[in-house]
Amino acid sequence: MKVTKYSGELVHYDEQKLINSLRKSGADQAMAETIVKEIESEMYEGISSKRIYKRAYQLLKNISNVHAARYNLRTALLGLGPAGFFFEKFIAKVMKEQGFQTKVSITLNGKCISHEIDVLLLKNDIVSMIECKFHSGQDAKSDVKVPMYILSRFNDLKDKKYDLFSAKRSISKCIIVTNNKFTTDAIQFGECSGLSMLSWDYPQKNGIKDLVDRFRVYPVTCLTTLTKAEKDQLLILDCITIKDLIQHPDYLKTIELSHNRIKNVLKEANQLTN
Repeated sequence: MKVTKYSGELVHYDEQKLINSLRKSGADQAMAETIVKEIESEMYEGISSKRIYKRAYQLLKNISNVHAARYNLRTALLGLGPAGFFFEKFIAKVMKEQGFQTKVSITLNGKCISHEIDVLLLKNDIVSMIECKFHSGQDAKSDVKVPMYILSRFNDLKDKKYDLFSAKRSISKCIIVTNNKFTTDAIQFGECSGLSMLSWDYPQKNGIKDLVDRFRVYPVTCLTTLTKAEKDQLLILDCITIKDLIQHPDYLKTIELSHNRIKNVLKEANQLTN
């Protein structure tokens, strides 16, 4: 059986890969196998991976909202677009969970020109800059032109000192982040040039999906108990993560949810963070 990927490429269907992705969401082996069996009974030659994903998500949601929310993480990141500003704020939240002080959307004058920096970090007296590359489609990859361009910006900034985090500091590290993936050349160039790279699945076992699961810093866009319009309203209110929502549940009153729905949303949110 062949499956059509997001890019249009035909590949062999991999049952174990589907089971593994369901298991990572929290489903047990029996649950994952039951869902896969149901999907396989509906499959046909050339079926899109998007259709398989949607069907798996529906079946998972029928069993557990929390498992479905975790399974939906990559699509949930796309919900932080289309411009990517909310993605930058989300990445700042992920870094804050790891002990960094953060600043978002800062403009600094480099040696030659001014630059708007997506996120600034401080930890152990080291200042790092983060440049985010947001893609609104799952098949898009950040190619080698991205680290080449960002390296030139970093080079224009690194030799000066700025008033950052209540002291005169220089920027000594640069991190490139994408919600999707990097091409092999992009990773090779970035590593060779001393840049740090963070994508959906890179570095191995320490990519965005791993960090989100490890620190339970899920975006509000992954919640299954909210509509897309409601999620967008929360983002505008600067409620970016589920932890933000738990700390400020009144956001749900602000977007005019009923008492019962607020209860259901907070139940899902608390289950995800626990």
